[in-house]
Amino acid sequence: QVQLVESGGGLVQTGGSLRLSCAVSSRAFSSYSMGWFRQAPGKEREFVSSISWNGGSTIYADSVNGRFIMARDDAKNTVYLQMSNLNPEDTAVYYCAADPRYGGAHVSLTGYDYWGQGTQVTVSS
Repeated sequence: QVQLVESGGGLVQTGGSLRLSCAVSSRAFSSYSMGWFRQAPGKEREFVSSISWNGGSTIYADSVNGRFIMARDDAKNTVYLQMSNLNPEDTAVYYCAADPRYGGAHVSLTGYDYWGQGTQVTVSS
């Protein structure tokens, strides 16, 4: 059973930074493409970022491009989302997700088989 555990969420002021982590319990982690998604109250879950299995490709939603950076550390079975210049529109529950099949970075929510429980990020104005 593959498990994903997010951490690093919290309350931050506008303009601040946070780093989210997602630890994955799988020996095959290095072959997974990984994604970050978020869901604000009353809204659908939306794509934030994705990284390919080898870290060679990353993609970002337009709303976070230039402010967020996604990275992976295969030695630690962990992916990270470094978030900078946060604003209240970034307030949401952030979820990491794993795709064990495709390998490339992608935005398709339905393409990810495994999901974490989420971590709350709140940005105050």
